[in-house]
Amino acid sequence: MRLGGTVPLGSSVWCRVLRVSAKTALAVHWAHRVADQFGDGQLYVNLRGFDPGGSVMEPADAVRGVLDTFGVPPERIPVGLEAQSALYRSLLAGKRVLIVLDNARDADHVRPLLPGAPGCLVLVTSRNQLPGLVAAEGAHPLTLDLLAATEARELLAHRIGPGRMAAEPQAVDDIIASCARLPLALTIVAARAATHPGFPLGVLAAELRDARGGLDAFAGGDPATDARAVFSWSYQRLSSEAARLFRLLGLHPGPDLTVLAAASLAGVPQRQVRQLLAELGRAHLLEERTPGRFAFHDLLRAYATELAHIHDTDDERHTAIHRILDHYLHTAHAAHRLLDPHRDPLALTPPQPGVATVDLSDQTQAMAWFATEHPVLLAVLDQAAHSGFDTHTWQLAWSLTDFFDRRGHWQDFAISQRAALDAAQRLADRRGQAHAHRGLARAATRLGRHDDADSHLRHALDLFGELGDQTGQAHTHLNLGGVLNQQGRHREALSHAQQALELYRAAGHRAGQADALNAVGWFHAQLGNHQQALVDCQQALDLLRELGDRYGQAETWDSLGYAHHHLGHHSQAVTCYQQALDLYREVGDRFGEADTLARLGDTHHAADDPHSARDAWQRAVTILDQLDHPDAGHVRAKLGELIVPTGDRADT
Repeated sequence: MRLGGTVPLGSSVWCRVLRVSAKTALAVHWAHRVADQFGDGQLYVNLRGFDPGGSVMEPADAVRGVLDTFGVPPERIPVGLEAQSALYRSLLAGKRVLIVLDNARDADHVRPLLPGAPGCLVLVTSRNQLPGLVAAEGAHPLTLDLLAATEARELLAHRIGPGRMAAEPQAVDDIIASCARLPLALTIVAARAATHPGFPLGVLAAELRDARGGLDAFAGGDPATDARAVFSWSYQRLSSEAARLFRLLGLHPGPDLTVLAAASLAGVPQRQVRQLLAELGRAHLLEERTPGRFAFHDLLRAYATELAHIHDTDDERHTAIHRILDHYLHTAHAAHRLLDPHRDPLALTPPQPGVATVDLSDQTQAMAWFATEHPVLLAVLDQAAHSGFDTHTWQLAWSLTDFFDRRGHWQDFAISQRAALDAAQRLADRRGQAHAHRGLARAATRLGRHDDADSHLRHALDLFGELGDQTGQAHTHLNLGGVLNQQGRHREALSHAQQALELYRAAGHRAGQADALNAVGWFHAQLGNHQQALVDCQQALDLLRELGDRYGQAETWDSLGYAHHHLGHHSQAVTCYQQALDLYREVGDRFGEADTLARLGDTHHAADDPHSARDAWQRAVTILDQLDHPDAGHVRAKLGELIVPTGDRADT
């Protein structure tokens, strides 16, 4: 196990804050390794700051015990802790003694035992962070993290033997994963394996899987090696408010959360929750892994969840989950509105009392929030779908569509929309079903599953028709046009785009009209009507500029570039594509950027500029490969066939 470097022996105090089960063993192990540097002796004092029986050693008893160890006659020991500490320090003056103070409760538990002059080294272990020692005494805190995978293997190999591990490598991997690389859990499992040498490791791994992330598999016969008991020693010393927050954190699906999310979960003000998070951090029941984001490992999560089901009522847990889902839904919906302010918003139910949302001001902040919260949002969506919050499920999935699409997370797109459709069907919510079918169609189109996309759009069209929703029908006709276009059915695609334009006009939906005009122009270009395409797309661009729709402008500049290219206006085409690229990058649409780069390369190639063509195609391939998009192969083939002026083929 890594110790994080050497310790300066000139320091008067060195504080080593270690994790739950490993701290004492590691402290003693390290002390033995450096004992020869302290010729005047070593002291070990178990302060029992977290003793499960409550028999904490008071500082006065600890100092008196040390004086007895030094052989001070009883009649020379003064009365009172302050005088005894002074005698203790005078005895250590000028000596080199290593002092291990194990299981300290807090800084005051330690201070009477600190030497007064350099030369001695004090090693303090605690389940708390002891910031007072760092601030006032100059201690050097070192927090022991979870074991690395290699360290976890070393621990198991030491206990059960490398041969047994080599025989079942997959079982070893499963055990380490189930133990969350926590030393306490690994030692419990290793002890079971060692006491039953005939048990295959696969059987032990299966026991851990059957525990479904719970703590039953980590219950030892001794409280010191029982996960629940060890965790409880820290939990029982929390304030009631911090204990409640810890329990509720077990209801958050993870992998981490922010201060605002924690405040929403608990339904308390942000300032108060910061104090409670700090208390949990000091108790090592929570970790601030990156600034402002908090998490704990899976076994502590299991312990927190158990406690929530013991101490909090069904209604309290349900309300807490409702609040955290509201936090993510309302923030995601607001972020989505920043990405696409011209998309018709959902009519959300107001958030529960106590819910705080993130204040986002522009597209950049919105995209950054989505990117940071991406794994959390997937977990939250799954939680909503499996805990009876069906409206949250389909509305959250709807709010994630543009982020998933622009960043190329199309598998996540499809999975989230499938969950949305199932939820809307459980609710018999036709509008929710129609939105989910459209979302599934968009994802299927990106994944090249055009038949699936067509089927979902036909369902959506029927549902919007039943609802009398002209705008919904227009959106769906536009989507159908896109699918038919990719199948080479350009005339049918044009017909759907024209129907969409008529519906948007009837509904007075100007943003939709602009999108439809661009689509009509694009499909005209696919049919060879390039001059008409320029007319339609220019109308679309003028309207999009009035509306301030930068994403729509990017798509329309791309369409104009395509029409100019096929009219032989290569310079104009390059200008249009550059405009599109600037806007796609601004709005964070990576696929749009790659798609336009591929067409820009075509224009450079047609204009007899192979160097520029190669540059554009290579940039397109790089993005498409990152998105795992099938179009990468098509563009790569163009690179392979490109002849540069020297006669060399372009690199792929």
